[in-house]
Amino acid sequence: MADAPSLAPPAVIAQMAREGRVAQSALAGLDDRVRAEALRAAARELRRDEAAILSANAEDMAAASSLAPALRDRLRLDPARLDAIADAVEAVAGLPSPVGEVISHDTRPNGLVLERVRIPIGLIGIIYESRPNVTVDAAALCVRAGNAAILRGGSEAVRTNRALHAAFVRGLAIDGVPAAAVQLVPSQDRALVGAMLEAAGLIDMIVPRGGKSLVARVQADARVPVLAHLDGINHTYVHAAADPAKARAITLDAKLRRTGVCGAMETLLVDAAYPDTPALLAALIEGSCELRGDARAQAIDPRISPAREEDWDTEYLDAILSVAVVDGPADAMTHIAAHGSHHTDAIVTEDAGVAERFLREVDSAIVMHNASSQFADGGEFGLGAEIGIATGRFHARGPVALEGLTTYKWLVKGTGQVRG
Repeated sequence: MADAPSLAPPAVIAQMAREGRVAQSALAGLDDRVRAEALRAAARELRRDEAAILSANAEDMAAASSLAPALRDRLRLDPARLDAIADAVEAVAGLPSPVGEVISHDTRPNGLVLERVRIPIGLIGIIYESRPNVTVDAAALCVRAGNAAILRGGSEAVRTNRALHAAFVRGLAIDGVPAAAVQLVPSQDRALVGAMLEAAGLIDMIVPRGGKSLVARVQADARVPVLAHLDGINHTYVHAAADPAKARAITLDAKLRRTGVCGAMETLLVDAAYPDTPALLAALIEGSCELRGDARAQAIDPRISPAREEDWDTEYLDAILSVAVVDGPADAMTHIAAHGSHHTDAIVTEDAGVAERFLREVDSAIVMHNASSQFADGGEFGLGAEIGIATGRFHARGPVALEGLTTYKWLVKGTGQVRG
């Protein structure tokens, strides 16, 4: 792609896509053990390049001083975070590959043998914002599942992404994976994003990962299938039968562990019959969380400011929390259905029957009982990493990892059968 800057954006993406499709064919033909070993080599190169990567990240952080604290937290790398990124690559390498898995096997009355077998999707475009770990997570998952990737990260992380990408592909090459299997868009020109979205027939799927405006644009403009979620408007419902110690630990973690992640709780629903509400709300306030509540919540603690109607539909990604007092599970689930984003919703209760009803009836990609919504993460689900969390109903839902990056084909084996 040395000549890319002289080309128009559609030509740049078309050239990258052609190279990516050739690389994907070669990648899919490699033995799975080779793909796994290539990822282990990539992890070693990421660790070896720690100084260069962290230096690039320091430059990005200095240039991003005006960003909101949550976005700066997403952007920031340190030795521990970089080591965790390399760990995630090794975890993906150690997972069983879904490629080649026989999903179903059937013999028809006429003797035809039918199998559905998992195969790679092909060439995947990933468009994301200020989280540089996505560069590596997405690349590792794509390679492990036999897919090639075209990555377009946010301007805030451009130096970090380039350093991570350089180390990653250098490691892949050690085991013979073509460099074009993982490409980074060479410019931050926004027209290149538009060219990716219009590359039907060249790019097989687009995965956007970022804020509402990014994802909405991708969904509106794409001529390529999109796997996405819009918001993480996640709820925790503290039921009347919740254990107070669990309720406090879960809600504090769900909101305040990291406020800028998509699994962070944005609305707390407290049952009117829960006996320990004052202490629960006080703990959040004393943890430096701003609470915006309905009239009943404000009556419990005067430090709670009034919630506006738009607060119930806001993904704060900050130490701000909406709070509503509800009259039982049905009221809580009605609120979630009206304001949730189908991402992650949780209930805290010791009543098994109520918990089962909540798990069954709440229509979200992830529904939890007695656990923090911050577990909404592919690594925590044992998937090694994730390319994103899908909240739609088609193809994949929840954390999208290796299986979500495959499709299938039918293999039909006969002995001379004709329909006649």
